[in-house]
Amino acid sequence: MARRSAREIRSKKKNTVEKDTTRLSASVHPLVRKVIEAKPPIAKLIGFEVVEIGEGRAIGSLQAGPQHANPMGTLHGGVLCDIADAAMGMAFASTLAPEESFTTIALNINFFRPVWQARLKAEARVINRGKSVGYLECDVTDQDGKHIARANSTCFVLRGESAKTR
Repeated sequence: MARRSAREIRSKKKNTVEKDTTRLSASVHPLVRKVIEAKPPIAKLIGFEVVEIGEGRAIGSLQAGPQHANPMGTLHGGVLCDIADAAMGMAFASTLAPEESFTTIALNINFFRPVWQARLKAEARVINRGKSVGYLECDVTDQDGKHIARANSTCFVLRGESAKTR
């Protein structure tokens, strides 16, 4: 697969797949197809969904409630990390060739404000996509647009036998 800049990825919005799409293009990566067609087990467990995926971007959504609380009664940070990680993973997967896979090699999140109950949106984007490594960022906001957290991750492209085991 040829290397694509973040600008090129952002400019190709036509291949974006939204959750309610009934026909998927043949060019959609198998990982993206899998997430669109059925919720992954972690998404079922936590209650989030990835609602839009395409060309280096993805959006995840979660209705946070008491079932996600930590001992202090606020949303557990790991849940925020999960929705950001899922959105970033799908954003990166949308840049892969069909025979490629990936693994996350670094993940970081900064929390800005507590959440009790809110509709959260995790909006991820590929910032830099090289031949083997990509860097992504994800902003998590609530229904009022308040910035809840920002995450970033580094992903490594897997090819050959390494990609087949994923």
